Parts: sequence; structure tokens; C-alpha cells
Amino acid sequence: MRNPQSVWRVPDLSGRWWPVFMRNLLVWRKLAIPSLVGNIAEPLMWLVAFGYGMGALVGQVRLGGTQVPYILFLASGSICMSAMNAASFEALYSAFSRMHVQKTWDGIMNAPVSLDNVVLAEMLWAAYKSIFTVTAILCVMLALGISHSPKLAVAWLVLAAAGITFSSIALVFNAVAKGYDFFTYYFTLFLTPMMFLSGVFFPRDQLPALLRAVSDWLPLTNAVELVRPMFMDRWPEHPVRGLVVLAVYAVGAYWLALGLTRRRFRS
Repeated sequence: MRNPQSVWRVPDLSGRWWPVFMRNLLVWRKLAIPSLVGNIAEPLMWLVAFGYGMGALVGQVRLGGTQVPYILFLASGSICMSAMNAASFEALYSAFSRMHVQKTWDGIMNAPVSLDNVVLAEMLWAAYKSIFTVTAILCVMLALGISHSPKLAVAWLVLAAAGITFSSIALVFNAVAKGYDFFTYYFTLFLTPMMFLSGVFFPRDQLPALLRAVSDWLPLTNAVELVRPMFMDRWPEHPVRGLVVLAVYAVGAYWLALGLTRRRFRS
């Protein structure tokens, strides 16, 4: 018989996550412009420095038997990386500040709002910040003429799904963190290797067979494999597989984050 007090019980969710989401939105509106500039400046610098700088030297890369301009190759991968970074920063540093430093979560839960709904609101809020960021970057890419494929509308939905996935994963680390320094492990040991193994900067065909097999199951790899063909005005070869991998990571990580957060607040 299931223990109703188990930290791994089924999420107890309701519409009360919405006021928590709106609270974060209203606070963020005061800093929306600086936040936007900060979120898009780094990926655009990557795009300009590597896309136009290195792209002038590389020219084109071979992708599945097709020659692709390096600027297009990099842009389609870096926007997925931006979705990952934006979601991760919000679900780590900002969420940790609200949870541990400012004790905002404790104040919210004095109202009839459960911890489950707070965690859901934080996940969706981080995903929203990610979507906001990639939308701005996508508009810049359209203005630069990197791609004008109508399929970018579908790619935007995939990027939204990637934001949800990485928000959920980041909340797992947020649940066990003792301080801000702990997040260095997440970025150094998880996000940075994934950036280089997921085909953002160069085709994964260059990787050794073992690393390529590992990278096949990374969430960023599957996001890139879904988004990049749509930048080239093509449909992904294995869309179901990529979406399933992202969904499994999102659901599994959210459940794990919720259980660990419940245990943290119980102690």
C-alpha cells in the first residue's frame, strides 16, 4: 500500500501554481530589459565570433551527405544551447535564491499553495525565461538572414520543450544544493561536456564511436537533432525518438526534483 507521506508520491497539482508563476513574472518585469540583454549577448557573441569568424575559414561542413554553411550549422546548435543555459540559470541561481536565501517559498506556502505547485511554477517559469530568450535570438537570426524556413515555427515549439526539460534537470541540482558554489559542478561536469558532445560546434561524426553512442542519449543532442534540420527547411529524420528522449528527461527529472525538494523541506 502506497505511503501518502512518501516524498516520491504522485505530484499533487492544481491551478494554484499560476499565482506563483505570475508573482515571478511581475518581479522580473522590473528587470526585463537588462535580463534580455544579458541572456542574448553571450550566444550572439558566440554566433558572431565563431559563425562569421571561424565560418570564414571553415566555409561549409558536411552533414548527412550535404554541405551546410557553418554559420547555419552553428546557429541551429547554439540556439538549443541558449535554451539550455537560460533555463538552467533561472532554475538554479534564481530558484535557489527564492527557495533558500530569500525564503520566498516559505512565505508562499503560508498561503494555501502546496510545495508541489511551487516547484511546478518554478519549472514552468524557468522554461518561460528560456522561451523568451530563444525567441529574441531567433528574431536576430531571422534579421541576419541565417534562415527563413517556415519550419522555424515548429523548431520554436521544440525549443520550448527543451526549456522545460533543462528546467526540470536543473531543479534536481537546486534541490540538493547547499550554496551557490555547488552549481559549479553542474555547469563544469554536466553542461559544458554536453555542449561539446552534442554537435553544437562540430558534427558528431568526428567523435569516437563510444562518445558518439553516449551523446545519442543526451538531451541537448536530441534537441539539436530536432532543430537543425528545420533551420535547413527539412524535417528531422527521427522526430519521435528525439521528442520521447526529451519527454523522458523532463518527466523523470521533474519527479526526482520534486521528491528531493520535498525531502529537503521535510528535514
